[in-house]
Amino acid sequence: MTLDLRIFTEPQQGASYDDQLAVAKATETLGFSAFFRSDHYLAMGGDGLPGPTDAWTTLAGLARETSTVRLGTLVSSATFRHPGVLAIQVAQVDQMSGGRVELGLGAGWFETEHTAYGIPFPAKRFGLLEEQLEVLTGLWGTPVGSTYSFQGEHYTLTDSPALPKPAQAKIPVIVGGGGPKRTPALAARFADEFNLAFPEIDSIPARLDVIRAACKDVGRDPETLTFSAALVLAVGSDEAEFARRAAAIGREPAELREHGVAGTVAEAADRLAALRDAGISRVYLQVLDLQDLDHLDLVAREVRPQLGEASA
Repeated sequence: MTLDLRIFTEPQQGASYDDQLAVAKATETLGFSAFFRSDHYLAMGGDGLPGPTDAWTTLAGLARETSTVRLGTLVSSATFRHPGVLAIQVAQVDQMSGGRVELGLGAGWFETEHTAYGIPFPAKRFGLLEEQLEVLTGLWGTPVGSTYSFQGEHYTLTDSPALPKPAQAKIPVIVGGGGPKRTPALAARFADEFNLAFPEIDSIPARLDVIRAACKDVGRDPETLTFSAALVLAVGSDEAEFARRAAAIGREPAELREHGVAGTVAEAADRLAALRDAGISRVYLQVLDLQDLDHLDLVAREVRPQLGEASA
């Protein structure tokens, strides 16, 4: 099974648009298949300078400054935007990129960023997420010349022209989470990809079995769903370089080795191979030091070839 390697960033921790552009261009040049970013408005530790950048505004810019790499969020929060607005934003960025956009969508969890910027944070958010997925896929899937209406508990749309349309025939939708029932059921209904965020490696096969069962419950072939995982990246050409990269992101080497794609080149390759053996076909490598482009070069040049297959 081919292992697709993607670069995943956390710009809320402190990154300008230009910082993200540099990483996106390196991602493309080095042959990784996609540049993804989180969708957050507040740093989780640290000052976050120069301040947050909006995910979809950023991806719109990157859509015009890259040419082949896929672009998306892991994940946008259902609390941030009305689904009608989000449908227009994502479709427009897809047009701007020539059909390279993917949407990761979640219920949202970081209450502090909502209160910091005056964004409502309801106690119960799963219903918002479910209706947003229904509306987004409904709007994009409505034929040109037809209208789309929806009546839900949270959103009502009446005779929407359901425009604009994405450049792609279908925007890939990513759903993830650790819930044993509701999230797998949602992924089975709406998602093209199910993502495990920072999973314990030993837990992956059982968690994927839950998703496969949810697909079968709705009459869907589980093989039509891509299984992915996001893990922190910290690799060095030797132990000293690895320790330096661990220190740069404020993490302990032993902890990174346990939970991430981390350590020496050989250790990183072994971890990626183990993920592939567990049933994962796509890995989002969480890059926390956006100034260290040599890190990406090392993975592309020395780690990826050890997997025996190209990442894209």
